[in-house]
Amino acid sequence: MAQFEGKVAVVTGGSRGIGRAIALAFGRAGAHVVVTCTRQREAAEEVVAALQQMGRAGQVCQFDVTDYAATTAAFDEIVKLCGRVDILVSNAGVRSDQLLVRMKPEDWDLVIHTNLSGTFHCARAVVRTMLRQRWGRIIAITSVVGLMGNVGQTNYAASKAGIIGFTKALAKELAPRGITVNAVAPGFIETDMTRELSDTQRQALLQHIPLGSLGTPEDVAACVLFLASDEARYITGEVVSVSGGLTI
Repeated sequence: MAQFEGKVAVVTGGSRGIGRAIALAFGRAGAHVVVTCTRQREAAEEVVAALQQMGRAGQVCQFDVTDYAATTAAFDEIVKLCGRVDILVSNAGVRSDQLLVRMKPEDWDLVIHTNLSGTFHCARAVVRTMLRQRWGRIIAITSVVGLMGNVGQTNYAASKAGIIGFTKALAKELAPRGITVNAVAPGFIETDMTRELSDTQRQALLQHIPLGSLGTPEDVAACVLFLASDEARYITGEVVSVSGGLTI
């Protein structure tokens, strides 16, 4: 399958977890993949090596999405090297969980600046290129926490709910130029974080998921690839929950 042959996909936070699965999925589908990271360059290079092993092109771009100037410069360099950017998957994000009465302002700022401002910075940096191309796909990774809320995650929930509002507004702005903007809201996915749960915690969690299991990073990646494809050309401004029915 090479439906993205000739396309350039940028996956922020693509060095591990969901981002890694998305980057590899785009590679398998024929895209040239730019894997971005803030600190984990070695892990990002391992993803690029995996892309190259499957005969696909890829490269690492290291910058901090909270830094607007650095983000803009990074995307300028990507366009210079690759000639275009067709797909942006804004996946980079962090958590700093704490009950509100104990949450420090710096915990709030870190999560909001990385998750929400970082999404803005990346979209702002790439949108002119897509406007010139009159084609593009912007896909933001939000969370079911942005739809439902969760104890101890007021900062995370606010950042992810903000991404949803940002997605819907930007979709309206860019639709006349052939650019779609959508969001994917993962639920509980098998990652490093969920693997740390005890059997008791896992069973309690599964009781709230109608499909009765945690998802995989590949489940999220499949949804992202669909939204980036020509088959999804008439879908924009939507939030797709990949959660096993958790949000029903």
